[in-house]
Amino acid sequence: MSGTTKIERHAEYNKPKLFLLSVIALVTTGVGFSIRGDIGGALQGHFFDPIDRLHSAEMTASVLGIVFMGFAVAIAVGSPLLDYFGMGRMLGLSSVLFVVGNLIVVFADHLNVGLPIFWIVWLGMLCIGVGQGLVETVINPLAATLYPDDKTHKLNVLHAWWPGGIIIGGLISLALGQFGAGWQVKMAVVLLPAVIYGAMILGTKFPPTERVAAGVPARQMFKELARPLFIILWLSMFLTAASELAPGQWVDVALTRTVGMKGIILLIYVSGLMFVMRHFAGTLAHKLSPIGLLWVSCLLSSAGLLLLSVANSPITGLLAATVWGTGVCYMWPTMLASASERFPRGGALLIGLMGTAGTMSIKFVLPWMGSIFDRTKIKVAGGEEAFKALTGDKLNEVLGAAAQQSFRMVAILPAILLVVFGAIWLYDRSRGGYKAEKIIPGDAGMAPVAK
Repeated sequence: MSGTTKIERHAEYNKPKLFLLSVIALVTTGVGFSIRGDIGGALQGHFFDPIDRLHSAEMTASVLGIVFMGFAVAIAVGSPLLDYFGMGRMLGLSSVLFVVGNLIVVFADHLNVGLPIFWIVWLGMLCIGVGQGLVETVINPLAATLYPDDKTHKLNVLHAWWPGGIIIGGLISLALGQFGAGWQVKMAVVLLPAVIYGAMILGTKFPPTERVAAGVPARQMFKELARPLFIILWLSMFLTAASELAPGQWVDVALTRTVGMKGIILLIYVSGLMFVMRHFAGTLAHKLSPIGLLWVSCLLSSAGLLLLSVANSPITGLLAATVWGTGVCYMWPTMLASASERFPRGGALLIGLMGTAGTMSIKFVLPWMGSIFDRTKIKVAGGEEAFKALTGDKLNEVLGAAAQQSFRMVAILPAILLVVFGAIWLYDRSRGGYKAEKIIPGDAGMAPVAK
């Protein structure tokens, strides 16, 4: 019965097109992330230095940071509402918000709406963040619905296009910079993929989520939140995401001073590594199980962060980045897949909450890394007054030591998860191995309805 139902349920949906649409949407988020990172200084100089030079960096950080907050809130709010509004409508809204948000920032100088320029740019960035969050809200449960028997592999292949988008955006921004293009032109690049996937949505039929197709009521979806293992996975998502995303923000700051090459080059290299390796996640997960793959990932991630903390040449920097990148590359999509495979009745809500935890981890871990950095630089320098007096090579030496110490402390996070995932892995093996839970469409008496 289940095989027949599966064929009938997917026969009316263009799975390759839906997956391609998801890829383009995720590429849009990666391109935007990369370009915003490249133009941060230009935004500061254009908008905020003329307003308040003493606090312009803080203002820049605020408008860039609101993207992450909008991302997290959009997933948390959008996920439980996804089945009500439908995948197509929410993904279409994300396209509109990408276009509107980027245009607001690009033309902020000309928008005389009675708001200070800071709040106009802030509003544009918020729209971008919500649009990015809605992409994650839709594409993860969509992939889980279309490929219920291959979630780990398909989610890893899909999320290979996040680093893929970062590479594309970085190369485009670099090329435009060589031709003297301003930050407005660079930011407008995001409009092209956003419009493309928005246009592709028109006339495309989206399936109901796996939960709705199986007739699982919403109250059962919310009950899944109380399952102890889900709570453990949700808390673990904070640490896995922090192991990947927070150090990524510090690679350029730290390694430029210590290994003799631009840290951003290593970040692009790691993104390329992740893009390739995520295509092989299915094979590894089959051999190790998804939880086993996460355990190995944490081991390599912790080792890589420790190596980054002692790297002192381009060769050792490349080696450390390779170990770290290999470790973190499977974490995000495999965590999503594990939650979906173990708790399919939790539907889009549980996958969405996992994404929210991952995004919010940046808010908590980056300030922690910054605090470690500040305390260490003062300690190494010999006090606040001594640090203020530093210049040149001595200053770079102290800042490099502080940045490396922040890597060393973050290495603790994936090391903690070696115990957590190791215990789950052993528990699964004691019960005959990892088994994904299945729900059969139509068994609960609810007819699937596409929106």
